[in-house]
Amino acid sequence: MISVVIPTSAGAKRLIPTLSSLVPGAAAGLVREVLLVDSGNAPDVAEIADAAGCEYLAGPADTGARLRQGAAAARGSWLLFLEPSGLLQEGWAREVRNFTDQIERTGAAERRAATFRLALDGFGISPRVREAAAMLRHALTGRARPEQGLLLHRRLYETLGGHTPGPNANRRLLSRVGRKRLVLLRSQILLPEEG
Repeated sequence: MISVVIPTSAGAKRLIPTLSSLVPGAAAGLVREVLLVDSGNAPDVAEIADAAGCEYLAGPADTGARLRQGAAAARGSWLLFLEPSGLLQEGWAREVRNFTDQIERTGAAERRAATFRLALDGFGISPRVREAAAMLRHALTGRARPEQGLLLHRRLYETLGGHTPGPNANRRLLSRVGRKRLVLLRSQILLPEEG
């Protein structure tokens, strides 16, 4: 089962839709817990965590340290790191379950991680061009944007050394995962256009 780790640090208005997008995974028995690791800058995060049945952890200002704290507190064997403004789109739970089941069945838990396909909220050509650029980047370099989320088994997370301190902790972890280990799922994560 999956533990979802979301680092929070400022305004929680986008957090509620993100948590709502996790409901299909919880209803299917896929999501074991959601951990909100907050820097303490948004007092309403604790209230949202309580109302949504999430675990609230007060953490340091450093993003990497908060992500590491969330991973350490997680009880699931799979870790899903999400941004507080990322909305998982329809069908994500079924695809994630298929991915984790296949990885465990083939014994590849220490060799594979996954990320979601990027979708940007907004109309017009600009968001579509940015989505296409993200797909091209992934095709050429095998790298995804940190905002696309990262799903990996706890053993792989520990093998890679987890998140390191600093503001670009997600980017550094994705870099250590590498292109050969990272699978781009068909399911999308919707991000705000400015994201």
